[in-house]
Amino acid sequence: MTRLSNHLICASALTLSLLSGTPALAAPSGTVAFLMPDQASTRYEQHDFPGFKAEMTKLCPDCKVLYQNANADVATQQQQFNSVISQGAKVIVLDPVDSTAAASLVHLAQSQGIKVIAYDRPVPSTPADYYVSFDNEGIGKAIAQSLVQHLKEKGVPTDKGGVLQVNGSPTDAAAGLIKNGIHAGLQGSGYKTLAEYDTPDWAPPKAQQWVSGQITRFGAQIVGVVAANDGTGGAAVAAFKAAGVNPLPPVTGNDATLAGLQLIVAGDEYNTILKPSEIVAAAAAKVAVGFLSGQAPKAERTLFKTPSQLFTPTVITAKNIKSDVVDKGIVSAKELCTGRYAEGCKSLGIAN
Repeated sequence: MTRLSNHLICASALTLSLLSGTPALAAPSGTVAFLMPDQASTRYEQHDFPGFKAEMTKLCPDCKVLYQNANADVATQQQQFNSVISQGAKVIVLDPVDSTAAASLVHLAQSQGIKVIAYDRPVPSTPADYYVSFDNEGIGKAIAQSLVQHLKEKGVPTDKGGVLQVNGSPTDAAAGLIKNGIHAGLQGSGYKTLAEYDTPDWAPPKAQQWVSGQITRFGAQIVGVVAANDGTGGAAVAAFKAAGVNPLPPVTGNDATLAGLQLIVAGDEYNTILKPSEIVAAAAAKVAVGFLSGQAPKAERTLFKTPSQLFTPTVITAKNIKSDVVDKGIVSAKELCTGRYAEGCKSLGIAN
């Protein structure tokens, strides 16, 4: 079973509680927009939109789905937002480039009776109509705690160094939640934070440049790196390799991208977070169809005064990459174990 089909089935089971218990209405019709923030993260093109489109096709075959990606540009996203409104969108699923700037977009849509579903990244200053995401603060806490546990198991002393913290974009409220979670995960661990950095636009080259400077500054004092996603984690790995550091300190990640998983196989990245984007995308589609049908989605909790559905992710390390990723069909051994990663796969019992 493919990653997409496997997790759309899972998503349907997970999100049955999203809609109220009223009798099902006839399949609605209407235009729904799916606006994503950037292309630096490959997930949006490869997983989020395909997952959303597939679930919309299943739930609302007569609906029209508009897709745009702002490529990390606030002005572009505003233009795209205005465009989908002019094209008749009744529900807009928005993953904002800038969570603060997105407040005006939410106001604009709601003033015209258009529902806005905040997706992945919340809009803290203005309540959207719904928020669907993985638990971002929980993600930050999980990767940090996993790293701390690993350092302690390895007997790394707490008084002879510390960790670097590579955060996501300062304009991304979800990155802020991950950052808060990392702080919580490191608190009380005994390992001090040597320095931290908010990476503009989540851009790996900027993260790599910053980490390179910290290697020059702190050298062997760096016992680990808590990076907020696989892009910044891979950038940290590249910085250490360019500096000739061997062995590498453990580096975290998030998103379980193919590149990140391969770094785990190679022993270069310590952990990542498995959060199949199709799950959240399918949940957003279910909420959108609910709005089109006039049904009020239920919410497990409220975040930033917005009804919210947050899913729990899984920490992936070399210990469970086979059982939780490969064996479950999320990424195939053929995809994972290419070229230089074949030997690492073999050592982890992953047969290509």
